[in-house]
Amino acid sequence: MTDSTNETLLTIRTAFARLARENPGLTDIDHKIMRAFEQLMLGRPEITDGRTSAVNICAEAGVSRASYYRSPVAGIIKDVLSSPDARRPDMDALRQEIAHLKQSEAHLRREKAAEIRELRATVAAYANQIQVLALRNAELESDVRHLHAQLDGRQKGVIRQLKRPGTGTKSPSGMARPPLTDG
Repeated sequence: MTDSTNETLLTIRTAFARLARENPGLTDIDHKIMRAFEQLMLGRPEITDGRTSAVNICAEAGVSRASYYRSPVAGIIKDVLSSPDARRPDMDALRQEIAHLKQSEAHLRREKAAEIRELRATVAAYANQIQVLALRNAELESDVRHLHAQLDGRQKGVIRQLKRPGTGTKSPSGMARPPLTDG
């Protein structure tokens, strides 16, 4: 046994001895509960999974929960378990650690899920922008081809305004302009 187990066992036995002195009429049920609690605290359960709970103490002692809660031993057990220096069996410590890790994992999963949703929304927005820009780029390439065709078909010495397809003769400001000509 480790030193902390010995200290916890000594604390338990001291509390039970004090209880026996103060209550000389302890029943067999009370003694069964005390033995069951000691077994669980030593990490040697015979029937249960080893957790130090009222249900497991009752199962190890072979008594009902009602008998357990009526017993003066229940108050001592509660005090021992609520003491910060009480060393719980390794199984309880491991279960508590597992529960803590599961909570941490669930928290991390929620954070990652939120991050993934945000990234997917960003990707969708970028995809929409890329599509808009690709369409605009195709439109500009079509305009360039049309303007090149106008330049290739020009006559020497004639100045003409190059028009975008379907735009008429409006200036970029939206005001109508007369076409430029020689002369």
